[in-house]
Amino acid sequence: MLSKTHGLVFGAAFFLYSGMAHSGSCCGGGSGSTILLSKMAKQNIDVSISWEDYNGYWTKDGDWKKDPEGSDLNQYRINLGTAYRFAERWQGSISVPYVMNRNDYGGNGLVSNTQNIGDTSINLWYEAFDDAMCVFKVRQLSDLQPAIYWGLGLTVPTGVSPYDNVSDNFDITGRGFYRLDGNVIIDKTVYPWTGAITLGYGTHLKRPVNRDYGTYVEPYDKDLGDRQSASVSFGYVHFTDELNEFTTTLGANYLREGKASIDGEEDNSSGMKKIAVSLGFSWTTPEKDKTLKASFSHALNDDNWGRNFPTTNVISVGVAYVLK
Repeated sequence: MLSKTHGLVFGAAFFLYSGMAHSGSCCGGGSGSTILLSKMAKQNIDVSISWEDYNGYWTKDGDWKKDPEGSDLNQYRINLGTAYRFAERWQGSISVPYVMNRNDYGGNGLVSNTQNIGDTSINLWYEAFDDAMCVFKVRQLSDLQPAIYWGLGLTVPTGVSPYDNVSDNFDITGRGFYRLDGNVIIDKTVYPWTGAITLGYGTHLKRPVNRDYGTYVEPYDKDLGDRQSASVSFGYVHFTDELNEFTTTLGANYLREGKASIDGEEDNSSGMKKIAVSLGFSWTTPEKDKTLKASFSHALNDDNWGRNFPTTNVISVGVAYVLK
């Protein structure tokens, strides 16, 4: 049976890391890493579904291991989000996932079929530019200026965590901690090429714990380690005869989280890292009011590409609709 630490990673993988590409370019298409409005949009609705297939894991020493023979581990999600512009340079967004775990571990009778809401993400963004920064030709140095977004994020533990009344490792849909994040997105398009860099740093808020996987324990304070993330993507935009935009994007993603502490003492079994690559597609109308999206993310299942984390393949499809 999975250890509790390992089980926590499986059940909460999405809330740490996501390869889904959303409509995030300042020009309305693109491949940003969160829900963002284009410069001319007031509000949107973003809906996506995803399937995460688990196919092995890295140990705390970075060694990659296969899951037991006969394992079939999956997580499905329905993600509902919206973004709203409340000032010329300011916008906010919220996203709530509904999580379905469908797992058969090792074919030995450990079968789990659970579902519940996941952790909620709330974001505030400031746009450090006045106009859309996409250009068709570089005529002067200022044409190379990128669109820069500065963001603050809050993860709210609305999901089921190991500190709730759960029966096993596969019941959890959230981490059980508030997390504050600082983010920056640097986005640039010189048609037909587009690229983006996303950097993030997050810190968890310490919380008291008196229950561990359904069993009441002697109360203690727990604090998860700080989280660093980075992604880079490059894409090509093709315009159809009707001026629809079809964008193909390649990306690489990095996530690291430091070791947790229990009553101020470092937990040497904790901490995690993951590196993955992704391929994304998006189709945007000439009016920039509808975007269809699809992406595939693949974790590199080899030694030292991760630590204390599962290797997964994630397939996601979604749609973003701008409200007039």
